[in-house]
Amino acid sequence: MKKIRKAILPVAGFGTRMLPASKAIPKEMITLVDKPLIQYAVEEAVNSGIETIIFVTSRHKKSIEDHFDRFVDLEQALNRTGKEEELNKIMYLANCCEFISVRQKEQNGLGDAVYCAKSIVGDEPFAVILPDDVILSKEPVIGQLVEQYNEVGGSVIALQEVAYENTSKYGIVSIEEEVKDRLYKLNDMIEKPEKNPPSNFAIIGRYILTTSVMENIGNIECGALGEIQLTDAIRAEATKGFVYGYKFKGERFDCGNVRGYIEATLNFALERDDLRDYVVELIKNKFI
Repeated sequence: MKKIRKAILPVAGFGTRMLPASKAIPKEMITLVDKPLIQYAVEEAVNSGIETIIFVTSRHKKSIEDHFDRFVDLEQALNRTGKEEELNKIMYLANCCEFISVRQKEQNGLGDAVYCAKSIVGDEPFAVILPDDVILSKEPVIGQLVEQYNEVGGSVIALQEVAYENTSKYGIVSIEEEVKDRLYKLNDMIEKPEKNPPSNFAIIGRYILTTSVMENIGNIECGALGEIQLTDAIRAEATKGFVYGYKFKGERFDCGNVRGYIEATLNFALERDDLRDYVVELIKNKFI
């Protein structure tokens, strides 16, 4: 099996759930504690062995590319003033992996966004990371999925159990069998079922996908919302028995909406040794 070397990060959307913050600033550049959301996704990929990040972007998202580029004037200023720690942080951003950007010329669904990177991915399996889903975990989730892929050889998608009343908000899978603890063989999936969901296992924004899925995207018609849905392309492989779902280890936060973003900010701050006591004391003084 070929190594998972490339990750696609679709970042072309308007981020309407985070307006007005996302009007002039890409939602992926909104800061979570002290890093933009997109940096968490990139670091997860790099810590999982990814060598190339492919941003599927749009004309109003240039600041994402700038964030991972060199900023020589700032580097020189930090060097002159002896701010070595800050200098190392920004140098890391530019050198942690290879970055490639392609544009999605019009918003036509997640499947279409992934397909924009087809020529760069080539004949290799690849990862997909949705930066809205920020996950707090000891082991990066893409790394967890890569481990499962190396065992089964088929596409592996991240799963999370949700309340049945919330299944209409997610892509929901149908499970054929449990292969081992946390790993399931899938036989079907449906995007945002309005009734009778096949399970309460939801697809979360982390995927390891084979080249067959990429080929399927080019052959499917518009699905839910009149868009090219990635779920439909994966479903075509699931019906053949080539797709697995893994109930990842970690806590997921939907930072594409205000409540999820606030919850993530609190939890990520509490995980920081330099901030935990401050945050706890702040909460005590405010509410107790």
